[in-house]
Amino acid sequence: MKLIKSKQFWIITTVMLSLGYVVSCTKRDQIIIPGAGATVSTTTLVSVKTTTAPTIDGTVESLWKNAPALDITPTVPDPGNGLFTGYNGQTYPATLQSMYDDQYIYFLAQWSDPTQSVYVATWYFDPVAQLWAQEPTSKTFDSNGNVTRDGFGEDKFAMLFNIDNSTPKFISQTCYASCHVFQPYTNFAVSPPVEVSNANNGNHYTNGASEKIDMWWCHLSRDVIFNQMDDDYQDWAGGPAITNLTGGSANGRHVDDLVVNGTSTTWPYGPTYTTALPQGALNNKQTLKLNGTGSKVSVPMWIYPDASNYYYVLASDTLAGGKAVKITGVSSTGVLTYAGGKIDPNSGTDYQRTGDPVFGGDGPKCFPSYIASPLIGGRADITASAIYTGSGWIVEYKRKLKTGDVLKQDVDFSSLQDQPFGFAIWNKSNNQHGIQPYLLLTFKK
Repeated sequence: MKLIKSKQFWIITTVMLSLGYVVSCTKRDQIIIPGAGATVSTTTLVSVKTTTAPTIDGTVESLWKNAPALDITPTVPDPGNGLFTGYNGQTYPATLQSMYDDQYIYFLAQWSDPTQSVYVATWYFDPVAQLWAQEPTSKTFDSNGNVTRDGFGEDKFAMLFNIDNSTPKFISQTCYASCHVFQPYTNFAVSPPVEVSNANNGNHYTNGASEKIDMWWCHLSRDVIFNQMDDDYQDWAGGPAITNLTGGSANGRHVDDLVVNGTSTTWPYGPTYTTALPQGALNNKQTLKLNGTGSKVSVPMWIYPDASNYYYVLASDTLAGGKAVKITGVSSTGVLTYAGGKIDPNSGTDYQRTGDPVFGGDGPKCFPSYIASPLIGGRADITASAIYTGSGWIVEYKRKLKTGDVLKQDVDFSSLQDQPFGFAIWNKSNNQHGIQPYLLLTFKK
């Protein structure tokens, strides 16, 4: 992937990066659940008018006591197709609160979590295979269903809202309105065509070309580095009318600012979309030949030499003069080469798995899987700050009641009308998540 779109773009973002480099994780307080006297609901989140805006810094100010609490228990469902195997039935109790003023809506989310999971798909060296590899983002299992390796996914959460009431099923089903799992289809890519159960897939897409859902993602290992939360949307993506005819499982999840620009000329003939500028998490991966001439293998692209316990590389540090160095070679024994030095992963366990083979970790000098850069444009509409307290997460975030969106990719809160929504929490996993549907946001005027 091309990391540098233009020199001017990265000069600007370098300033932004320097401001948001460090995420505060020094506050070791326990999670602060709303104090005595706060109204608590299990289905309705009441957003109250405030004349004082909360500071979005992860610190729970006293004014949050004025906001009624919504107690929820996102639970990992069993869709019946093995999609969430190993996580089915797990629960992640959480509390939500909200306030608003003339410009913004504010949210506070809190939940318990005994582990801070931000090391995602870490690069480690396998001394037996003499190859570099990445940890799985979810639990892996053997043929008997036993866990063979714990997941190295991330902690994150998401909210879904109906855009302009365009998705009728969302009113009664909320997040389940776009969750299509176990959808059989005819695979026309082979001759003769065959019926496929699609058993292991679960994609989000709406049921009509005019239906859209606003999707907010808070990746607690990356977006909050820059005090941001990812603003995306879901659409039809070709939907059933396409997939039922041509096969394939539509995926209607897109980052804001992307729009349909045509139709694919190859199977499964769904719509094509414009592309986004480099932003957010970029894949820290490349392919090199062993000893320069041998088999192609995957290795990290950028690293900080001799650094320990880091889980991302800043995109600004990959520019000329930056602290990161690019891996340019790999030997048949796994030795990595970069301008000015080498890394030999065979001496000790600094670059290898450590501890228990199933639930152990990685050495302190193992490499991160992504390069971090700030979100821009429509993806950057939401400001967020997260604190891991030692026992769980506190996340504050805000967005304008009405953004500058003209593409129908953002929910509009400015009318202060009730908004059904869904909420989900991921715990050290990539796909598997607890879901809390059938919620309602109301505004106390």
